[in-house]
Amino acid sequence: MIISKNIIIEGSHSKPILTDIFYTKNNKPKPIIIFCHGYKGFKDWGAWNLMAAAFANAGFFFIKFNFSHNGGTSNQPIDFPDLEAFGNNNYTKELDDLKVVIDWICSNDDLKKEADTKTLSLIGHSRGGGIVAIKAEEDSRIKKLITLASVSDYANRMGSLTNITSWQKKGVKFVVNGRTKQQMPHYYQFYEDFIKNKNRLTIERAVSNLKIPHLILHGSEDTSVSIKEANNLHKWNPKSKFKVIEGANHVFGASHPWKKKTLPEHLKDTINTIITFLNN
Repeated sequence: MIISKNIIIEGSHSKPILTDIFYTKNNKPKPIIIFCHGYKGFKDWGAWNLMAAAFANAGFFFIKFNFSHNGGTSNQPIDFPDLEAFGNNNYTKELDDLKVVIDWICSNDDLKKEADTKTLSLIGHSRGGGIVAIKAEEDSRIKKLITLASVSDYANRMGSLTNITSWQKKGVKFVVNGRTKQQMPHYYQFYEDFIKNKNRLTIERAVSNLKIPHLILHGSEDTSVSIKEANNLHKWNPKSKFKVIEGANHVFGASHPWKKKTLPEHLKDTINTIITFLNN
């Protein structure tokens, strides 16, 4: 298996996009999967490397990356050394980052013998599920969509009017990272950008307009994103396939750091379900 880590792709917002690729080299173009991490996430979180290897072993060309403003850096791609970047992130920057990664693989002559750009699928976890759903609706290069423990609405995560007014006055609000204990900033630009691009950033609109196969996966024991949100996605796109992973939590049994050499059972079940969906 070929594993290339921390490839630097020039982003469109003055910060690089750190990217990993996993594939088996055989001079045969393989279906491409691009994976998008979620909120307070990163490409090397938990068992994501094992997941990438599992897809590569199953015959896919797997790409995962850090959003340019996720808080990581080229020198430290794990965790959040750059909180200023994190505070200046927003949904449209993440959509732009994903477009850059899609453009990169679709125009990469060095990899055209290994990556089939006509068979490109997106997987998004949690907040990243909304990002991939919106991108899949607006980019005809994407042929299949998989959302994992995905959110269904960005607007209802903005908080009450009172909280938004306070946010505007202070210019920033902070969220504590339970694992790293960092006070993670969100500058008010996040809300302004959402309002400016509200129609584009409405997940219901995107999912309702999908014309490609869509697989929805959600853990029955997810306490971070309610399974009601998966039900919403399925309701808005009745042609989608929906599977509940019984007993699974928001991260399908993984945690960070993940020191085992095997996948957690719930994540393994999730991956096998995705592989079956993509191969059909």
